[in-house]
Amino acid sequence: MDLQPAAQQPVHWDETGTPRSTLFDDVYRSRGFHGADRGLLQSRHVFLQGCGLWSADGKPTLWQGQQQWHVLETGFGLGLNFLATWHAWKHTLDRPQRLFFTSIEAWPVTAHDIERSTQAWPELQPLATELAQAWRGLMPGIHRLVFEGGALQLTLCIGPVEKMLREIDVKVNSVYLDGFSPDVNPQMWELHTLKSVARLCQSGSRVASWCVKRGVREDLAQCGFAVERADGLPPKSHRLQATFAPAWTPRTKLRSPLQPDHSPKTALILGAGLSGSAVACSLARRGWQVRVLDSGAGPGAGASGLPAGLTAPHVSPDDSLLSRITRAGVRSTLQRCKQLLQIGADWQPTGVLEHRVEGKRALPEGEAWPVAAHEWSTPATPERNAQAGLPAQAQALWHDLAAWLRPRQLVAAQLATPGVQVQWNTRVHTLRRCEGTWQVLDAEGLVLAEAAVLIVAGGFDTRALLETMVHAPTIQLPLNPLRGQISMGALSTLPAGLVNSLPPTPVNGHGSFITGVPLPPEFGGQAGWYLGSTFERACSQAVLREEDHAANHQRLATLLPALSEPMRSAFAPGQVMAWAGLRCTLPDRVPAVGAVDSEQFPGLMVCAGMGARGISLSVLSGELIAAELEGEPLPLELALAQRLMAGRFNAAKTTSAKTTPRASAAKSAHSP
Repeated sequence: MDLQPAAQQPVHWDETGTPRSTLFDDVYRSRGFHGADRGLLQSRHVFLQGCGLWSADGKPTLWQGQQQWHVLETGFGLGLNFLATWHAWKHTLDRPQRLFFTSIEAWPVTAHDIERSTQAWPELQPLATELAQAWRGLMPGIHRLVFEGGALQLTLCIGPVEKMLREIDVKVNSVYLDGFSPDVNPQMWELHTLKSVARLCQSGSRVASWCVKRGVREDLAQCGFAVERADGLPPKSHRLQATFAPAWTPRTKLRSPLQPDHSPKTALILGAGLSGSAVACSLARRGWQVRVLDSGAGPGAGASGLPAGLTAPHVSPDDSLLSRITRAGVRSTLQRCKQLLQIGADWQPTGVLEHRVEGKRALPEGEAWPVAAHEWSTPATPERNAQAGLPAQAQALWHDLAAWLRPRQLVAAQLATPGVQVQWNTRVHTLRRCEGTWQVLDAEGLVLAEAAVLIVAGGFDTRALLETMVHAPTIQLPLNPLRGQISMGALSTLPAGLVNSLPPTPVNGHGSFITGVPLPPEFGGQAGWYLGSTFERACSQAVLREEDHAANHQRLATLLPALSEPMRSAFAPGQVMAWAGLRCTLPDRVPAVGAVDSEQFPGLMVCAGMGARGISLSVLSGELIAAELEGEPLPLELALAQRLMAGRFNAAKTTSAKTTPRASAAKSAHSP
């Protein structure tokens, strides 16, 4: 059967309530002899018990006492194995502090089918509901869904199993070999697939499956597994379990933690804005002791003090790398906001209408933009256009997975994570590595703080800070300043009729227009409107300019022409308010994230160059740095992670045959 991955897997529920695949004409799970749905018992008996993660008699399990555990599944299906594992983990004493569950699925089911699948088990229904709420926009590629405050991370690899296995570059502890029968879906069980699984295993990794077909057992043995058949759960008489114990030394090199387990888990972060606070939060959640230094007096002293902003996907006709990276970033930001912020006061997942001014930013056409992609971005309906005051047939897009938020609130919430200490009003003059530790010094040469890992996240100041080190010229980070100013005002100062006609959701496309978000306390705290921002390059000071209000008003005339004249008086001197911030960009328009040179400067990382997308990309960047330090699964595809590498501008990197572990993994993953 030659099937291409589809946006959705059609599920047929037969008269007995058994879920069947209409693509493969096979069942997701079989019923017992008396028709009872024994799916949860099968998951526990076959997969969890087969991998030593569950015991019916209460005996110790393999993951107890571990810092983290990584489960790989070759077929997500209706998610029952994931939900059973989640439930077992929640109810295990001395459970792993962090659980990573990586699952591959070429044909995702619907969120409705996931919830329906657990109706027989009340203990799973709350988990299934939470999973279904996050089950959106699953285009081909990698999606990170976060639960339990970040302690449980589900990495969904949407695509063919042989391709997606190449996207995984860290070791796994347990493997659930699942999928439809080898008779109807043979590639899931072929030797090359099992070899790809073995590549990710370490000595002692356990594999479990319901499939005991002789050919599968022989191929697993050939891959280095000690295989046995165990008692199955009726109506199946046997199940398979295996342990990776090759008679040879595996040559596969997987990505290792940049900070090994025996090394101190201490980090020093320079900069307490969106980037620095995001990294601090991600590391502290993993048990790190984090110290953050900032020259400001409190959260939002720099560009992260933007009173209101948007997180929304970037679109392009070719679905460029930037578009794909931004979608991953928006998902990460929305999940973090849901965990930490108060909806309605600090953020609101309203969606965003993008007015395609001059026809810019078109969606990919045809099959290049599947059904799941329209959950992210789709042509706006005439009704949405009309609600915003645009002509019904105006060129516009609707981004459903988008939100407004108040960045200062997100920064403060991330810095409040247990394990994070913040030192305000502290100006760093010099960086220095001394006896395996990173130190930061003030202008008099006194050590302000030190740690095993140093992350520089100081916006445009990052460039100057890196240049204070010896041998710093080998680090190339061509950051450029980008000043932006917004115009804003209180809604109460506008005529009532005008307020009622303002767009019900944010609008972007040529700047952005946001209404109903509280103004900062220093501006009165009332519900306000926001417009901007300007883009002034080569300006390294966040000064306020009166003429920028006229520029912003002109933006409004292009973005929402019907509002331009009615709001003219709102831009009058003495009526309009302003805020300005200094962002920084890189020539290729994507941030620099991670190690700058892990050989010459071990433990030195940066998180900078967010430009105008700091709200959308900072949380993802923090998670990427944490994944590199801890040796965790990456939160996005290898090729996209490589695109964000902080050392990509180093001249030495472009001429040397050596590459970082992440670059090597990305190269091998996409090599024939």
